[in-house]
Amino acid sequence: MSSSDPDIPGEGSLFADQHPSEMDALCPPPPGPSRPQRNYERIGERTGTSFCQTLIHLLKGNIGTGLLGLPLAVKNAGVLVGPISLVVMGIIAIHCMTLLVRCSNHLSTRLDRPSLTYGEAMQYGMENVSWLRRHSHLGRQTVNLFLIITQLGFCCVYFVFLGDNIKQVVESANATTSNCQNYTNQTDVLVPSFDSRLYMLCFLPAFILLVFIPNLKYLAPMSLVANVVMSASLVLIYVYCIMNIRYPINLPKVGRGQDYPLFFGTAIFAFEGIGVVLPLENTMQKPHTFIPALYLGMSIVSFLYISLGTIGYICFKEHISGSITLNLPNCWTYQAVKLLYSLGIFITFALQFFVPAEILVPPVVARVTERWKKAVDLLLRTSLVIFTCVLAILIPELDLVISLVGSVSSSFLALIFPPILQVMTFHRDGLSPLVTIKNILISLIGFVGFVTGTYIAFEQIVARNTLKHRNSTEAVSLL
Repeated sequence: MSSSDPDIPGEGSLFADQHPSEMDALCPPPPGPSRPQRNYERIGERTGTSFCQTLIHLLKGNIGTGLLGLPLAVKNAGVLVGPISLVVMGIIAIHCMTLLVRCSNHLSTRLDRPSLTYGEAMQYGMENVSWLRRHSHLGRQTVNLFLIITQLGFCCVYFVFLGDNIKQVVESANATTSNCQNYTNQTDVLVPSFDSRLYMLCFLPAFILLVFIPNLKYLAPMSLVANVVMSASLVLIYVYCIMNIRYPINLPKVGRGQDYPLFFGTAIFAFEGIGVVLPLENTMQKPHTFIPALYLGMSIVSFLYISLGTIGYICFKEHISGSITLNLPNCWTYQAVKLLYSLGIFITFALQFFVPAEILVPPVVARVTERWKKAVDLLLRTSLVIFTCVLAILIPELDLVISLVGSVSSSFLALIFPPILQVMTFHRDGLSPLVTIKNILISLIGFVGFVTGTYIAFEQIVARNTLKHRNSTEAVSLL
């Protein structure tokens, strides 16, 4: 029987059907009734999430390191073009999330299944097209592959973020004061310390121990703490930026054309929360209220992205760094902001790592005897963490890592796949030519962003590494 048969889940496959998610770990989906019942309510169920809980999870799934990199993204696009582009990208991203939910609902109703994952939706959507039916399993595997790339990319970003921020806190420790009125827009470095890559290596053992935690439910209290401290840190960052904007604001309204792909990569990295959309919808007590929750939550997220990106760039101007935390002054309050946000990112690492680990590890562990299962499980998890650390060390530029991850994988998951899925899912129902053209245009935007963003990010990585090597060689020759 074909592996694309909807009744065969493809057990043992490297990219299994039921790929987990952070939301599955912290709020497991209830054994829900059929999709027609779910259009009303999970009758007799108390384990489903409420509207407010879903909204909180939606905010949590979209606000992370990408938000802190948006001021530099606005710089790359221009103080006028940047915010306008963020508005447009936000509208397109929310629209693509809505497309994914509606396609999943339509397919699960037709298959009489309570819910579908992103990969399953792509697989069954391909089965709806006769000439793609034989290869439908590739749709599921492709989506899961990009989910793995995206999540491991997030983990790489976390290594670089922690290395840069902790390095800065250590270097400026002796210069830290209680005076937060630093108008130089630069953090003073009193004692230069090690390279940020050595700090990443120092975090490696802690990350390895963190991913050994067998059940992410144990991290739920810590995750709540992380959310609180990260939220408080964002409030303090907003306050500082607003209080320290200097007039007149003489900034370029339009950035350089060659920098715009970097803006695209960073922006789509920030907006790439589509991986949590279906897990959240699948866990709701009243799934029919998910779309309003999605619109409300993503409107809040978009406002945060546009406002912090614009205000941060206006405040720090050409000095803006890959993360806005790196521009905060040497006072105890904002050094604490860096440490608290770093703590939140450290805890979140385990949640992001959960997805690729649970896709890649179980199929390998299933092939060994019971005696070696635990050892192989821990060894594979350790290897994956080391792999992400090595990638981070090879590309220790926070802004370029964010842009590269966004361009390579987030563009596919957030912009390219959902419009294609709608065409495959509803093509028998007579999609209007305008809808088809709109979907082709969105996918084309995503593909152009993928190509140009990936190329420019790699070009900048090579250029910066070459410059660093030249500078280090000149420094050695002067000794």
